[in-house]
Amino acid sequence: MSTLKDRLRQKIEEHRPRTTRLLKEFGDVKVGEVTISQAIGGARGVRSLVTDISYLDPMEGIRFRGMTIPETMAALPKPPGKDYPYVEGFWFLLLTGDIPTEKEALELVEDFKSRSAIPQYVIDILRAMARDSHPMVMFSTAILSMQKESKFAAFYEAGYDKMTAWESMYEDSTDLLAKLPAIAAYIYRMKFKGDTHITPNTNLDMGGNFAHMMGIAEPYDDVARMYFILHSDHESGNASAHTTHLVASTLSDAYYSLSAGLNALAGPLHGLANQEVLRWLQGVMDKLDGVEPTEEIMKKFVWDTLNGGQVIPGFGHAVLRKTDPRYQSQREFCEKHLPNDKLFKYVDMLYRVVPDILVEQGKAKNPWPNVDAQSGVIQWFYGLKDFDFYTVLFGVGRAIGVLANITWDRALAYPLERPKSLTTDMLEDIAGIKK
Repeated sequence: MSTLKDRLRQKIEEHRPRTTRLLKEFGDVKVGEVTISQAIGGARGVRSLVTDISYLDPMEGIRFRGMTIPETMAALPKPPGKDYPYVEGFWFLLLTGDIPTEKEALELVEDFKSRSAIPQYVIDILRAMARDSHPMVMFSTAILSMQKESKFAAFYEAGYDKMTAWESMYEDSTDLLAKLPAIAAYIYRMKFKGDTHITPNTNLDMGGNFAHMMGIAEPYDDVARMYFILHSDHESGNASAHTTHLVASTLSDAYYSLSAGLNALAGPLHGLANQEVLRWLQGVMDKLDGVEPTEEIMKKFVWDTLNGGQVIPGFGHAVLRKTDPRYQSQREFCEKHLPNDKLFKYVDMLYRVVPDILVEQGKAKNPWPNVDAQSGVIQWFYGLKDFDFYTVLFGVGRAIGVLANITWDRALAYPLERPKSLTTDMLEDIAGIKK
């Protein structure tokens, strides 16, 4: 048994009595009230989900197991000479809440390698699909096709025991995570690099091997580590996380659940924002004839955009009230590795002028940039210029968080999710509307 699985078992056994007590002794305590606008408006702000994996702090951004992004990046073990941590060690943190030692992180690196081979039938399925299929369709299909490998499905057929169900969910989740980088890289090389493929390098960690299979030189390995960690989790109410949780609550396995969650991520209102911001940035460059941006030039452009009834993409956040730390982490990477890149200079100048303008305009609750204002620029710089693939990158990272969540869902025997619905007539009655 790996150190991680043994540690996770200990954490689960310690946690179960807390959930049991809350249900038994405090189950009728009210957490909040739901308004009509929340019922109609997508349940935004309704406190009805439980996760200990991450929390969106309005002032500090995402906290992974209580740790801010800078704290997480500083604490986790890193490959020699690299600036960003092992993704495998981050998996350890999300599951247990503990920072792994370097030995424990390297143990997981080896564990992932042992699980990383893609079945030949997955390759055959991908190659049988129309080449103009969207990369997310291919990615989701590849994941779903491996459902026959599910250890949880076999466990359920053999006789379900809710006290040990988490173990096979953990195994499925780890199997999936280990394979996702190779599947993603295969799709990329098949669609966008002339169907020429690069054999995995078993001497490398997940981030390093992904960059190798993509055919992108260092420091793109650190880009991969950073990107996967930053995009891993965002509480459990966002569409991809909630969809994964919802499907898993039916006792579906990790393959069904993750594939469904990625289908939600593919929606334009969820996972496409980074490529939309990049398109907008390139449009800004074109409109300004590619001139070196100054504060004066950019202020005029921003005001003209706002006065024309348009928004500045990549700025604002529904919860955060400061610069998104995920943006800041990527900004620091850009300042070190691509300070003279023209696109980054535009991003940098927007960062300098937009918040003050949005404050002056008085409409934005949060005038600061979010993660999407920066991430596409880095991918473009390293030659990854195929917008349709960006959401697959997002999906590899998001899988880390959602799979950690459904492993814990299974450990705590969370029930089938089934909210109660109301009719419009009922809402009008509640509102006191006369008919």
